[in-house]
Amino acid sequence: MQQLATIIGANAYYDGSRVFTWLADMCGLSVDLVNFLITQFLALILASTFRSYLHPSKVSASTRHAIGLVIGLFFGYFCFGQQAIHIAGLPAACYVVIRTQNPQIVQRLVMVVALFYLSCIHLHRQYYDYGSYSLDITGPLMIITQKVTSLAFSIHDGFTREMKDLTQSQQQHAIRKLPSALEFFSYTLHFQGLMAGPLVFYKDYIDFIEGCHIMKQTVANAKYDIDKEIVHEPSPVKAVVKKVIASLVCALIFIKFATIYPIKTMKDDGFIASSGFFYSLWYMMMATTAVRFKYYFAWLMADAICNNSGLGFNGYDKRDGVTPRWDMLSNIQVLEFEFGTNFRNCINAWNAGTNRWLRMVVFERVPKRYGTVLTFSLSALWHGFYPGYYLTFATGALIVMAARIARKLFRPAFQRTAGTRALYDVLTLLVTRVFMGYATFPFVLLEFKASLRMYLNVFMCLHLVALITVFILSNYVPRGAGSSKASTAAAAKLDSTGDESSVRHKPYQATPTPEPVTTGTALRYRGENGRRTMEPPILNGSSSQPSPAAASIGSQSVHHVVDPFCLTTSVSGTHKKTDDFLPDEADNNNSSNSATITTKPAGAKPGARERIKEKLEQETRNIEEFIDKTVTGFVELKDDLMRMNESPIGGLYIPRKVNGAVGGGANATDGEGTNSSSGAFLKKEIDALNAAVQQANVLPAVLSNGHAK
Repeated sequence: MQQLATIIGANAYYDGSRVFTWLADMCGLSVDLVNFLITQFLALILASTFRSYLHPSKVSASTRHAIGLVIGLFFGYFCFGQQAIHIAGLPAACYVVIRTQNPQIVQRLVMVVALFYLSCIHLHRQYYDYGSYSLDITGPLMIITQKVTSLAFSIHDGFTREMKDLTQSQQQHAIRKLPSALEFFSYTLHFQGLMAGPLVFYKDYIDFIEGCHIMKQTVANAKYDIDKEIVHEPSPVKAVVKKVIASLVCALIFIKFATIYPIKTMKDDGFIASSGFFYSLWYMMMATTAVRFKYYFAWLMADAICNNSGLGFNGYDKRDGVTPRWDMLSNIQVLEFEFGTNFRNCINAWNAGTNRWLRMVVFERVPKRYGTVLTFSLSALWHGFYPGYYLTFATGALIVMAARIARKLFRPAFQRTAGTRALYDVLTLLVTRVFMGYATFPFVLLEFKASLRMYLNVFMCLHLVALITVFILSNYVPRGAGSSKASTAAAAKLDSTGDESSVRHKPYQATPTPEPVTTGTALRYRGENGRRTMEPPILNGSSSQPSPAAASIGSQSVHHVVDPFCLTTSVSGTHKKTDDFLPDEADNNNSSNSATITTKPAGAKPGARERIKEKLEQETRNIEEFIDKTVTGFVELKDDLMRMNESPIGGLYIPRKVNGAVGGGANATDGEGTNSSSGAFLKKEIDALNAAVQQANVLPAVLSNGHAK
């Protein structure tokens, strides 16, 4: 059996510890990989100790910060030796910028400093150890770059922008207090996420260290609006065990298939000369699949380490309200990626932490016309300067364009029966696997010349297929609204990226949508880390005439204020639950770019649903006002009775001011020193209680009438 050490690098550039070289020789692995495995399994054990013996209820936040930082520095030096100076140098330079520069521009300066530092290390490694697959310091530096830049943008949002101008995600992560040195370096170098991530935003990390993340996520994900005084901390053991087992399975698959389909073989002249067309395509697919399982192992293990320390709790499953979710930091969804039926689904399931970072620092902050280009540019610069990266990005962009056109062209023919739809899913699954291997092998091969030779060996066939689809077959895609109802419905189900968007004929379900689903006057919902978020209505400029709802919104100042747990949103002074903004149907939109169809149920009278909705809202407001008045009366009664019992002047009772005048006075007391108006006040409270009883009798009939409608 060929040793894996000769396949994934000779470690000439590696500067980490050589203490376990004997173990590497015994296992047939490279010493850098053995060191990585040791640190990750040791981190898994220490994470359990961190959660149990360094719980926020037992030690201070400073202690948790310091111990997490010290362990992280030890792991860095053990794995990278003298190169570990860079994992302290990059955040130190960025911290100086954060503490000294204006928050108006701090995010741009930190981005420049971090990317410049990271780029220098990328170029240094590329110059001295070109094409090597050994572990090096650029991996942790890429994660640290994500952390410091996201922190800088959160500081910019918290210090310089109004809450109403921020998206829901930006409101959640906005920071209004600069981190101390201990907090900053603990965040960037904590042992749970130093080696392989995942990315955790600063505010989430501070909540975890201070111990308020459990309550925050429990309240934010509560199924019912109940004020819980006691919240039990869920155990992550079940989630940790599942992720550790999955990561070990992925490691075994990687070790097995990396020896059968080593990626470096595609650089050999003999392989190029002896491999035929179909075997070359097969080898591309299998070699890249084997490499992916290495990433699966690292990301699943890193997620398990974070969960075992208590980091990553994401509330409870919305289906039952009791099953804890530990997926806030999950970086990979293996099954969704491996069995994805299109490129977009695969991309969404791959490296989710980087996707969240790119969305936060670029995509949501630049004009939409430049969003895709700038996001791609930052991703490419962040990865490094190997030509293989750019070949993969360029090929992937071309394939995505072709996939959108092919989907619109061929998919309708497979939607007639359940059997043809299943056949379509199988075909797209297989095609996606082949195209994925074809597009991504330069990413792991790294070299331009070797990648180009491999492409020429298969006659660049899939490039030609994509080009033919984009420039020739696109002329056959139906344009406009279509000539039939079927074609109209099929076209409307396709969103701007070529994926099917659900047609809303029923109330909103618990599953969040990962991308914006509507435009125009309808509300837009985005999901991040499994959360449901909401953005204000956006008027679509392409609409010739806005709807009345849009006109009413545009004519007044709408102020959005979100509470700390993101449960409720106040709009123009009206406090409502977030779910109240989830209509059964989206508003009608005249824009042709809208991805949501709004239809009325068959047989329904025009406006019937709106009238029922208005009636229920009016009854709800009446009940809320009545309850508020009743509770206020109870509070006033309690305060007045306490003042009667605790009066320091011989039982003299001085009533509260009513309408600017004092009811009664010293002359209004009876022989016992008690205010003569107290009887009238008690009578008022008794009348209020009688009214409450009457309202309670009427309420079931009102609700029954509304339900019947």
